Amino acid sequence: MSRFPRVVDDVSVRLIAAVVLVLTVLALATGAWWLYAPLLLDFALRAAVGPQVSPVAQGVDRWLRPRVAAARQPTAGAPKRFAATIGAVMSAVILLLWATGAAQPLLLVLGAAMVLFPALESILGICVGCLGFAGLMRLGVVPAEVCLECADITLRQRRTVSSDL
Repeated sequence: MSRFPRVVDDVSVRLIAAVVLVLTVLALATGAWWLYAPLLLDFALRAAVGPQVSPVAQGVDRWLRPRVAAARQPTAGAPKRFAATIGAVMSAVILLLWATGAAQPLLLVLGAAMVLFPALESILGICVGCLGFAGLMRLGVVPAEVCLECADITLRQRRTVSSDL
């Protein structure tokens, strides 16, 4: 059973995305596709268990988040877990393409997407995986019960108010 939190701090999530952005820019700019191996591990750990076992998330919580004065901003955890799963899948595909030497153009396109997605999250707060998750909820593929905070924002607001007391 997963211990992924129902609610996570959006500021921490954006800082994690910034770390991922740095690594993906470095990988794309230098062709160091092996950098996707630690990213794959980190995404997989976050998706399977949660940020408490992610080296990137733990590093952000210990060293970066304390230096950011912004108040905690709660956001639903389920879409962030879905986004981490997408990151793991994309990282695995990139590693497979790189290891086999196949489809160099596709490798570059996926590498660029892996720069774009964390850039949108870290800079603008736009989570592409979360948008996909919301779309799946609207289509009924993901039941609303999976993410009550996503389905009813007032639940998140009530949780925030009660946790601030």
